[in-house]
Amino acid sequence: MKHAHHLKTSRLTVPVALGQRSYDIHIQEGLLHDLGECLQQTGLSGRVAIVTNPLVRRLYGGTVNASLKRNGFRPLFIEVPDGERAKTLHWASKIINQLVAQRFERSDILVALGGGVVGDIAGFAASMYVRGIPFIQVATTLVAQVDSSVGGKTGVNHRLGKNLIGAFYQPKMVLMDTHTLRTLSKRELVAGLAEVIKYGVIYDRHFFQYLEDHMEEILKLHTEPIQYLVKRCCEIKAEVVAKDERESGLRRILNYGHTVGHALESLSGYRKLIHGEAVGIGMVQEADLAHSLGLCSSAVVKRQRALVQKAGLSDQLPKMTFSEFWTAMQHDKKVVKGDIHCVVPKAIGRVSVISLVQQSVKQWFAQNQSRRHPSGAKT
Repeated sequence: MKHAHHLKTSRLTVPVALGQRSYDIHIQEGLLHDLGECLQQTGLSGRVAIVTNPLVRRLYGGTVNASLKRNGFRPLFIEVPDGERAKTLHWASKIINQLVAQRFERSDILVALGGGVVGDIAGFAASMYVRGIPFIQVATTLVAQVDSSVGGKTGVNHRLGKNLIGAFYQPKMVLMDTHTLRTLSKRELVAGLAEVIKYGVIYDRHFFQYLEDHMEEILKLHTEPIQYLVKRCCEIKAEVVAKDERESGLRRILNYGHTVGHALESLSGYRKLIHGEAVGIGMVQEADLAHSLGLCSSAVVKRQRALVQKAGLSDQLPKMTFSEFWTAMQHDKKVVKGDIHCVVPKAIGRVSVISLVQQSVKQWFAQNQSRRHPSGAKT
């Protein structure tokens, strides 16, 4: 199977060590053609429901359908709308209704084919249906391949905040066909790079340097840097998740850029910014905040700002009032006993988690806005 005739690159495998819930991540160009074989080799059989959105189905539904049928599986496609608006209890229950109608059993399989949203909602439905059926992530976007498809976080949004309803539910396997990145819009690709840069800041300064040196080739989707980048991000995430599956300590570092990022997303009603764009701004702003609190040097902020800009992402806070900003941050699921926790960089490759003091954030915010809008900044 490794040497299937239509594949150019060799398969990279990253194990996620979680005891009985351990699984492998497979990364390879053209891997979608082998989905059926991969399921068989994992010892799975029965019916397969593929949760996807109309665009992804149009692009890859045929390939997936053929591969499953060739290997004796009976595929059923379930479509959810594109984007964040599918992440609701309403759509999760629609998926479950289909499984009930088709009399799916505990040994049947749910496959998430798409980006982070599809993975989140399909995984959540899989965790609830008959208290859990086998679930496979087939990640087709950069954000999903480097971040959201690994680690078992599933869930949907509530109108008052992101991911407030969900479960930790590990997949049986994660497949990443890097060829699918070629069909991403430039905007989606660039947004995914925010999560990639994040891993360099929180865990691996050499990887950060690699991104500084290879950003042009990455943006052109050259096979080698793309496969290396996906693999390295998966390795880092797998290592962090293996040490802290349910986010009691270390895993919180993966939220770097997300305290400010999620606040910006909810302030725009999840309409203006896509997740990665919000995280890109969030990282630079959280670094800027850390610098103003005396926790890191200005060089740490400068290097991140430069790399975020080089990737094609924005690094600027939109115009808003401090009370809007602070309130939006308080609705986050990372709030503990009313305290807003934030990951801040000490150096490239090293971060810590602090709780934010309203007064010092307000001071930073005022300076930040007056730098951007010198005439009459709002507070």
